[in-house]
Amino acid sequence: MTHTSAPDHKIHQGRNIKRFREMLGIKQDALAADLGDDWNQQKISLLEQKETIDAPLLRQISNALKIPVEAIQNFDEEAAIAYINTFNDSSSNHGTIGNNYNCTLTFNPLDKMIELYERMLQQQREMIEKLEKLIEKK
Repeated sequence: MTHTSAPDHKIHQGRNIKRFREMLGIKQDALAADLGDDWNQQKISLLEQKETIDAPLLRQISNALKIPVEAIQNFDEEAAIAYINTFNDSSSNHGTIGNNYNCTLTFNPLDKMIELYERMLQQQREMIEKLEKLIEKK
């Protein structure tokens, strides 16, 4: 038995932007500031509700978040949860999801989490530097 909803399931790019932004500890208005003068918090909020986002804008956002554009395009939360559940389910004989789910993830999730955590720390350092410079100006 295979997971049948995968072909029908579309990746929600706006929601992925929100997830990565939140994991990185970046507020909507901070992302808006990084994207330029014509951006604001409300515009980011609307963007995060869109299922698909134009490629040039997606690249600009991935650059601002310092994550690969493919992460936004391909991250499927349901597949990731199912993949993580395979570790829980395979330890018992009761788990059917772990034994039968065809997962499309081809990376080591622990390595990616460490990489993301390191990027989050770097982002926080940069944010602190920006805030210190703002304080010095006042």
